[in-house]
Amino acid sequence: MNKEKIRARIEEVGIIPAIRLSSAPDALFAAEAVSDSGIPIVEVTMTVPGAVEVIEELARNNADLIIGAGTVFDIDIAQRCLDTGAKFLTTPGLDLEIVNFALKQDVLVFPGALTPTEITAGWKAGADFVKVFPCSPLGGAAYIKALKSPFPNVPLIASGGVNQHTAADFILAGAVALGIGRDLIQPDAIERRERDWIRELARRFVRIVNEARAQMQAIGRGQ
Repeated sequence: MNKEKIRARIEEVGIIPAIRLSSAPDALFAAEAVSDSGIPIVEVTMTVPGAVEVIEELARNNADLIIGAGTVFDIDIAQRCLDTGAKFLTTPGLDLEIVNFALKQDVLVFPGALTPTEITAGWKAGADFVKVFPCSPLGGAAYIKALKSPFPNVPLIASGGVNQHTAADFILAGAVALGIGRDLIQPDAIERRERDWIRELARRFVRIVNEARAQMQAIGRGQ
């Protein structure tokens, strides 16, 4: 799957589960539970012990899963992630070195950004998306809505504070996708190996995103 198809798939699904757990077995279980639930995308953060090896195992055993590397801070780690099967890179803050590296590798990248200045810099540098993180402290969905006025053509991913109560609002505010962590990758469900719990959460978020998008389309048609 090339970069353009990965970008289109992320836009279509609209959900990027972020796996930030305390062990490799937990991360593997979470990724497989999510992918079994209709969300074929996972972001494995570099805070997971053995994260590179987790990416490698997921890539080897899940051909249809789009695996990304999150919380990437340096080029060496980024290269290792790509070598083992990562299909996109993301950073918590604006890291133009990682953006430039991804562009040279022809790999999809979305840096974190918080201010209009950072969003401008990331987009002008060639990012495929810009991840607004963390959203909640600056107003949540209201902040995304405010940003879409000066940045109507920048695809923003809302991350930080996205849960079942706020997800629809973020989509309605203009977010193209949502980065969701513990509200989808629920720690208790992972600890107990409750696959059905994760599946139910995934289905709920998929439904919320689809219903919010349908509402937007209806508003656009004047209904």
